[in-house]
Amino acid sequence: MKVIVCFARANGQYIERPVVVEKQCSVRWAIERSGILQACDEINLSENKVGVFGRLVTLEAWLSEGDRVEIYRGLKVDPKAARLKRAAKS
Repeated sequence: MKVIVCFARANGQYIERPVVVEKQCSVRWAIERSGILQACDEINLSENKVGVFGRLVTLEAWLSEGDRVEIYRGLKVDPKAARLKRAAKS
């Protein structure tokens, strides 16, 4: 079955890797098989959260045909602080 593994880097670069996996495949296995860990050294699966179509899942979650596995990175700026800073400027 085919799934897609994707990651958005801090510089705005979006990486999407299609990968063919077995029917019984975990999120972790698809990520490792995609080669995205070698291409993006900033990804650390013990720290980064993962999801499928925008919903958080564990690395052990099973995938279905056509799923999009997303690797999330941490925020650079606290959203509340950024909003307060924008409000202070206006």
